[in-house]
Amino acid sequence: MKVFLAGTSFRPEYGGPAYSVARLATALSEAGVEVGIWAPDQSTADTILLAADAPVQRLTGEASKALESFGKIDVLHDNGIWRSHNHRLAQLTRKRGIPRVVSTRGMLEPWAMNHKRSKKRLAWWLYQRRDLARARYHHATSDVEAKNLECLGLAVPVEVIANGVDLPRPPPNECAADRNCRTAVFLGRLYPVKGLPMLIEAWSRVRPQGWRLQIAGPDEAGHRATLENAVSGARLQDYISFVGPVAGDEKSAFLHNADLFVLPTYSESFGVAIGEALAHGLPVLTTKAAPWPMLPERGCGWWVEPNVEGIAEGLRQATSVDSASLQAMGAKGRGFVATAFSWEKVAKLFISLYQQVAL
Repeated sequence: MKVFLAGTSFRPEYGGPAYSVARLATALSEAGVEVGIWAPDQSTADTILLAADAPVQRLTGEASKALESFGKIDVLHDNGIWRSHNHRLAQLTRKRGIPRVVSTRGMLEPWAMNHKRSKKRLAWWLYQRRDLARARYHHATSDVEAKNLECLGLAVPVEVIANGVDLPRPPPNECAADRNCRTAVFLGRLYPVKGLPMLIEAWSRVRPQGWRLQIAGPDEAGHRATLENAVSGARLQDYISFVGPVAGDEKSAFLHNADLFVLPTYSESFGVAIGEALAHGLPVLTTKAAPWPMLPERGCGWWVEPNVEGIAEGLRQATSVDSASLQAMGAKGRGFVATAFSWEKVAKLFISLYQQVAL
């Protein structure tokens, strides 16, 4: 089977989709699929997210040229919507009779649809609704996202397949209880959808003793300045710090040295950062805008309302737990991720979907 995987970008700063699409490419190739990856910013050529030895063809050039260079394909799997290259791929696949799968990647969730609403409404009626209706399948990473897709009435079947999560090496033998100050961390894009102003306000209300908060990730649209102003306004400079983007071993060390992961989001179709945190043995506090009800069910975190009050109550509970108990919760989370989100399992599910699409 030959699959063309398209993403918006494979640069680490693009966030979860860049990682998950690159990692899917590797997993599919390891399962025997011939895979080509492409992005309009030409980031396939030098991305560090794709294993250097992965038998994946890195395609470059304009969309039509990339398709031609890859040859006859069975399925085109596009990740994302709204962009001009997504529309172009929809046109090309229709013209050439290539079956197309579209992963909407949370871009049709209520918060996302209301963000830059007028622009999206125009695009929806000009081309986006039609492009989605002509796809063979839609892919969602959670049941919630699938339900929202089905409510649009596009008459296209929706397949739910969660993202995979890599399991890193076990953390170093360090006892968190020996540290004078415990650390909560956020890791992700610094962007309004992530709800960081709510977290700063909640931290200001709770002011947990013996805790600090570190915020890591790339700035987007100048949002970091807004967050820094909120921190200084609440006089939290001694307790909340910004560490910038982290990747690779630096990211792993950042997570291993933490005690709690917090994602105060307004909207997530999956939440790759949550899976990564659990894989690193961290208990997680996130909102009900992320599809992770299993956190309290599995005893590895807190799932709260997506508002300041909910996050503040979650912080009160999480920061009052002793270090040994937090570590035990983290171990449960790591075990859960290991069994539920292996990339081998995810690749098999996608291959089954592609086979249905290619019939």
